[in-house]
Amino acid sequence: MYKYETHLHTMEASACAHSTAAEMAEKYKAEGYDGIFITDHFFNGNSCIPYDLPWNERIELFCKGYENALAKGREIGLEVFFGFEYGDGGSDFLIYGLDKNWLLEHDYILEMELTRFLELARSDGAFAVQAHPFRDYPYIRATKHCPHFVDAIEIINASHPLDTPFNFRAAEFARWYDLPVTAGSDAHNTTDRWYGGGVESETPFKSYKDYAEAVKSGTLKLLDRKN
Repeated sequence: MYKYETHLHTMEASACAHSTAAEMAEKYKAEGYDGIFITDHFFNGNSCIPYDLPWNERIELFCKGYENALAKGREIGLEVFFGFEYGDGGSDFLIYGLDKNWLLEHDYILEMELTRFLELARSDGAFAVQAHPFRDYPYIRATKHCPHFVDAIEIINASHPLDTPFNFRAAEFARWYDLPVTAGSDAHNTTDRWYGGGVESETPFKSYKDYAEAVKSGTLKLLDRKN
């Protein structure tokens, strides 16, 4: 089996992260993972990228987490894939399959209504997953659920304690709308996290498309944290 992390953050681009991309890559390699998806918070989430820079400079800085992880991954033998977490208030969406060039060319996406953005991204080949759709914290005033505008639902988010109802509600939501399901750790550093989250596949991922197809086919083993 091949093990992949689908949801993680780096301090290069996510304000809430406390480990560098290279440190994250090294830790996941040490934990037996075959690959990771870098999904830093985009500018409408908890981003550490200065908002007053020109768009192209912001994108260059935003992509440093992925690029640094990719360089380290090539050095240590770990597959690294690009993604980002697009925010809308209390709702978050993991977007896979787009790249730096796409972001550079779409400097208006922060001005788009959420479902219009999801339509655009998916029409351009993105695989969209709603992350932790029922996370409930005091700072979240409201959440939006978009079952008709995503490809799958994250029903295991391993950063949540095992006894919270968040994941259970997400699983029920996916079942109600007959949507494919996936899992991720939502890791923000190499120390204060619970290893074991993500997915296992019988075949390796060479691109995000392999991951997307595996999710849609229901062939993945979803992993929760070990402790």
